[in-house]
Amino acid sequence: MRLALVAFSAAFAASASAAPPVDCPMRDAPYSSASPLIDILLNPQAKAVAERALPGIATRLPAQLMGTTPPSFAAILTLKEASGFLRLPSAELPAIDRELAAIPVTIADKIARCSRYDTDPPKLVIPSGRPRILLFEKINGFRDVPSVDAAHSAFVSMAARKGWALVTTEKGSAFTPAILRQFDAVIWNNISGDVLTLMQRRAFQSYMEQGGGFIGVHGSAGDPVYFWDWYVDTLLGARFAGHPMAPQFQIARIKIDDSAHPVAQGLPATWDMSDEWYSFKNNPRASGSRIIATLDETTYKPDGFGGQNLRMGDHPIAWSRCVGKGRMFYSAIGHRPERYGDPIYVQMLEKAVAWAGTRDAKGCIAPK
Repeated sequence: MRLALVAFSAAFAASASAAPPVDCPMRDAPYSSASPLIDILLNPQAKAVAERALPGIATRLPAQLMGTTPPSFAAILTLKEASGFLRLPSAELPAIDRELAAIPVTIADKIARCSRYDTDPPKLVIPSGRPRILLFEKINGFRDVPSVDAAHSAFVSMAARKGWALVTTEKGSAFTPAILRQFDAVIWNNISGDVLTLMQRRAFQSYMEQGGGFIGVHGSAGDPVYFWDWYVDTLLGARFAGHPMAPQFQIARIKIDDSAHPVAQGLPATWDMSDEWYSFKNNPRASGSRIIATLDETTYKPDGFGGQNLRMGDHPIAWSRCVGKGRMFYSAIGHRPERYGDPIYVQMLEKAVAWAGTRDAKGCIAPK
């Protein structure tokens, strides 16, 4: 009897130690065509299903696109989404889902799924200055190194010039109530992919609702698939649709839509700029945003991959939102690294940080 109890205790301890320690999103979710493609590729059985449906999906494409080690495009794509541009008939998806659902999600699968998240809070040293800004740069999805590096250098230079207290981290584990309350605003520098655990998500959401600030640039709203509805629908207020591919970079005219907004003051009424221009599936104006600037679609060709029509008509490119008591600013400008040296855009970003990082009794500026 005693030997049996010892054996049971040892087995229980081994099982507990094998349990994934991270409360990562989708840790326990069954496999499906809506799973992150990176999770499917991490499991040999699920990967075989994907290969039968889309031959070569894991072998013909470059490792940075379909790799299982972040950053990887596979982290911001699903089999369902991939089927659209790889021409897999949608009628085949139900059968694929049945196959995937039959694959058990093991402890090893859960550990692999959670390995791209982090949980040990970093020790941050905050210099003197105001506002206090956390520059966040953890990327699990697509990492465009030139634009990330250029934006990083631009924000560091702005902080030195404007007297901000800027701290940089690539750790999602910085998103705890204790750490976030030390900062007036957070900047998401071209963040792509799901990067926060469930607990970190809750801390960030609470931080914003209680009066924190958020500044997001370009790729921070550019993923084809999102796995956190609050971030994309409530915080950003718009879902990415695509960008032109013929050609990818074009000169377009930007028009100030709301000259009374603090971020717009002092900017020219219109200016021309070359960049990768995002379109969105829904108009952030309709979702309650205050639009700061729009694109003039008559000045460039909004044609996406495979002839996708990316015309929005009313085409916001920079806007703000109220999230509880918090301030949110997002600009879709910034794929080309030289944009972060453009005097007009630098001025816009400086004003955005000053606005989002100001905590006062007036709170956020709601739409007109």
